[in-house]
Amino acid sequence: MDTDLFTLIKTSLSGFSKDIIINHPPDAKFGHLSTNLAMILAKHKKKNPFDIATDIKKKLDDDITLTDVIEKIEIVKPGFINFYLKLDNLISQTQSLNYRLDFSKRLSNHASGKTMLIDYSAPNIAKPFGIGHLRSTNIGQAIYNTYKILGWNCIGDNHLGDWGTQFGKLIVAVDTWSKKPIDKLTIADLEKLYVRFYRQAKSDPKLLKLAQATFKKLEQTDPVITKKWQSCIDISLAEFDKVYKLLDVKIDLTLGESFYLDKMIPIISLFVKKGLAKKSQGALIVDLDPLPPAMLVKSNGATTYFTRDLATVKYRLDTWKPDKIIYEVGADQTLHFQQVFSACQKAGWLPKDGFFHVAHGLIRWKGGKFSTRKGDTIHLSDVVDKAVQEAKKIVNSTHVSKDLTPQEKENMISTVAIGAIKFSDLCQHPKRDIIFDWHKIMALSGDSGPYLQYAYARCVSVLAKTTIKEQKNISPSSIVGQPNLQETNLLNLFYQFEEKIIESADTINPSIICQYLLKVAQAYNEFYASCQIIDDPQEIFRIFLTKTTASTLQMGLNLLGIKTVDRM
Repeated sequence: MDTDLFTLIKTSLSGFSKDIIINHPPDAKFGHLSTNLAMILAKHKKKNPFDIATDIKKKLDDDITLTDVIEKIEIVKPGFINFYLKLDNLISQTQSLNYRLDFSKRLSNHASGKTMLIDYSAPNIAKPFGIGHLRSTNIGQAIYNTYKILGWNCIGDNHLGDWGTQFGKLIVAVDTWSKKPIDKLTIADLEKLYVRFYRQAKSDPKLLKLAQATFKKLEQTDPVITKKWQSCIDISLAEFDKVYKLLDVKIDLTLGESFYLDKMIPIISLFVKKGLAKKSQGALIVDLDPLPPAMLVKSNGATTYFTRDLATVKYRLDTWKPDKIIYEVGADQTLHFQQVFSACQKAGWLPKDGFFHVAHGLIRWKGGKFSTRKGDTIHLSDVVDKAVQEAKKIVNSTHVSKDLTPQEKENMISTVAIGAIKFSDLCQHPKRDIIFDWHKIMALSGDSGPYLQYAYARCVSVLAKTTIKEQKNISPSSIVGQPNLQETNLLNLFYQFEEKIIESADTINPSIICQYLLKVAQAYNEFYASCQIIDDPQEIFRIFLTKTTASTLQMGLNLLGIKTVDRM
């Protein structure tokens, strides 16, 4: 919803209540906007909601600020108040989408220069980039992009898992079984060794004790162990850089857990000094009732993931002073972040707009979740290879493929493949688990990236055929008669774009933008199938609708980190 329009109607209703919810009716015959305010007031006042709605309507009819945008206000039992927008208002709001600089400038006023820091991607060192970390990367980047266009100063932090007892296990595995020096190993070699350790340790408890002792040496900066640990990091970062380049993802900062090692002692001292930490069976814990207590220091003196995350929060608050901190991390970490946020609250470390954990669900096989330790993960490289093969089938089946150079075809295949992978992830609510299904991911119809890319390419094809290039003064007079059903369906969607962007940011949910874009693409395809565009008396207006569709799809896909293709 255009924020000016939303504010206008909300202001007009504010005299009746401060809590006002305005929605889009599922069917446009019930108006462009609707509110159940009368029914909410009826419960408090113990009056008939229809009578309250009638009183509200009478006052709104006299509100001259609404006359320029509202065609009519209608009451529907039991007490809904429906607003119908004027055609020229719908057109003017639609036209703004074709002037991206103006549209983006208006959007950028939403945040008033606030700062948002988001922790996302965060793959584990010494493990190939798996499909599991794809969710955090995709969702996190889409959230970052959405906040950015709304005027937030955004900071993306790739908090790498480069510390912990798993490195003791890995180094023991390298020393025990590897036939090559560690700096000559690949990330695939490291993963195989890690899996081997996990399997062997089940029957040999001595391996676990050796791993714990090895990690203890790493904490004590043993030079030999530290050098091996650094080799694992270097091998991993080189692999991750390839993945991010492939996904067209650019994260502002890469700071691993190890960056905060020298920042933990002040945190521990502060919690002790404030009386927030206490001894328990040799360990130092923080009581977080009603949550389980969290461990600051283990009984053997080792630090914990919890301690490092507290040090991370303090560093971020001191360095960037963010108004909001978002963690895009899997749902299996929910309790951990509840504990971290609770401890930060006790310590008095709270961003103005708060902490948020986007607890995404898992990407699963039909038979269950993936597990690195068991060796049954899907590597992202394998997923991309499969997506490329499927994208080749799509591209080769199109009539334009024969006109493409080999490089153009390769670029199109890559764009379709990566777009399909990303959209299959983003189009569902982050909290939901995803069942990996190639048929759905690569479909040219339905809820898929290729479907949206194809709709955009269709618009570009239409625009290439028309002689109408500039449309600066579109108005109701540009339309022959009244818009038909298919034209009206598009107009009734375009003005909602700004609202959907804002809603996506407010709820930290990129799937809102995905579902909106799917509606736009479907509405345009129905319009395209029903209406002649070129050499029609309505060509000016229909080219306007086509251009706006293309602009909306491209801007929306860009927010999701997905590229468009001009031909498909």
